[in-house]
Amino acid sequence: MDPLPPFATHRVENQPPEFAPRDLWQDDAALREAVVREGGGDFAETLATYGALAGDELYRLSFDAHRDRPRLRTHDRFGNRIDLVEFHPNYHRIMQAAIEHGVAGLSWTQPRPGAHVARAALSYLHHQVEPGTSCPLTMTHAAVPVLRHAPDLVGWEGKATSPFYDPRDIVGDQKLGITIGMGMTEKQGGSDVRANRTVATALSGENEYRLVGHKWFFSAPMSDAFLVLAQATGGLTCFLLPRWTPDGQKNSFALMRLKDKLGDWSNASSEVEFMDAWAYRIGDEGRGVATIIEMVMLTRLDCMLGAAAEMRMALAQAMHHTHHRMTFGKRLADHALMRNVLADLAIEAEAAIVLAMRVARAVDRAPYDPQEAAFARIATAVGKYWVCRRAPGFVNEAQECLGGAGYVEESLLPRLYRQAPLNSIWEGSGNIQCLDVLRALQREPHTGRALLAELEAAQNVDPDLDTEIAELRPVLEGRTVPGEVEARRWVEALALALQASLLLRNDSPMAAAFCSTRIGGDHGNAYGTLPRDFELGSLIGRAWNG
Repeated sequence: MDPLPPFATHRVENQPPEFAPRDLWQDDAALREAVVREGGGDFAETLATYGALAGDELYRLSFDAHRDRPRLRTHDRFGNRIDLVEFHPNYHRIMQAAIEHGVAGLSWTQPRPGAHVARAALSYLHHQVEPGTSCPLTMTHAAVPVLRHAPDLVGWEGKATSPFYDPRDIVGDQKLGITIGMGMTEKQGGSDVRANRTVATALSGENEYRLVGHKWFFSAPMSDAFLVLAQATGGLTCFLLPRWTPDGQKNSFALMRLKDKLGDWSNASSEVEFMDAWAYRIGDEGRGVATIIEMVMLTRLDCMLGAAAEMRMALAQAMHHTHHRMTFGKRLADHALMRNVLADLAIEAEAAIVLAMRVARAVDRAPYDPQEAAFARIATAVGKYWVCRRAPGFVNEAQECLGGAGYVEESLLPRLYRQAPLNSIWEGSGNIQCLDVLRALQREPHTGRALLAELEAAQNVDPDLDTEIAELRPVLEGRTVPGEVEARRWVEALALALQASLLLRNDSPMAAAFCSTRIGGDHGNAYGTLPRDFELGSLIGRAWNG
């Protein structure tokens, strides 16, 4: 060991090595198995390539992309209105890599079985390292089914799904690839979009309108076009509002300010005013919610994937630190209580990604399988409610594994902690998801039957799950419907039963522990309260490939 220089006060020891580079695909057995099981195995090479890239270059680029927040420039130096949002160059490099590798377009450019599963896995890998860019990527991906309601917009669809990223503020016709944002909520409405007051007035051209009004959340404001809702003569209607009009002029809207958010710093969210902005109607007047609903389902799936990704990255950070840090004469990960915490987190993380990928398979098969379509309809809301709700507490527990080091930005965990609440709020917060589940059970009883069939596929394997299925059966068969006041309790029970069923049917090493603790109740109110009779080492080893 080299001697210390005379001015040095100590030697730096007992510190973990850098987390990156890390292969996010090869290190995640639960993900790899889920992709194959749910039908995306043909895309394994694509996913392996992106998992290595995300855990290396994109991980390193993400720190400055996140730290140097977007800035709004409303005017140029001559006083002209320009409404530009400036990003750190790393943001654009990350966006370019994601779009080139299909994070926004693979589902549509390779329309064969398993494509939605593979695209979901790409989104999960990407979100682990840079969740802010996930917002425009998700919306661009989810906009495609909406654009298909208007055959005249086929050119927009082709550019939204292309592997080319072009951040320039120019007419979309001059680009090989575009991104699409969204504006639904207004100051007076929030989740109640039917309370929107933005007015759409028809012009002489077919399907052309002028919009006057505002949006309280105008997501990804540097996108090339936006899907928005406005009140036309026939009621709430869906529109495509481009940044540039067909005659090559800047569209008449003004970005008022960027939101100063808790997290999601690399992504710009804004408020906007429409001042006779030109827009193209998609779908019939008065059918705005029905037209845009498929986009909402896809973005809700990405919320679930995002929460699962945040859990996975938080777990990986905690595993990395505790397996390299020495305390009281042995590795931190070898202490019994820490092993209980790590094993408990590993169970939760695997249950999250298993459910998200099963929903991805249902979305993949929904166009030609009514049973899968029914399952996707209800399981998306169930999973979105529960998985997203679990992320904030999970990330905080992972921070504790690092102690004070988990509270400083270099560890990545503060970024994840700020990000964790977002997915439970975006695209309908918890109450909205629970009300949606009740609505589906009442108005679309086939959704309850589809969920029951999924649970019954694991019947007679675990007694705790069997008991839970018996309690849920009257609701899923439509013989009784919980009241609104009970909605959260029932949706939580549905989510846990569904996760248990999937883990059992997939022979996951986590299944018995999940059922005993999450379904059977052999667990405290905090992570790290697993009973003593579990083999913690095998649970940790399942999640840790260091």
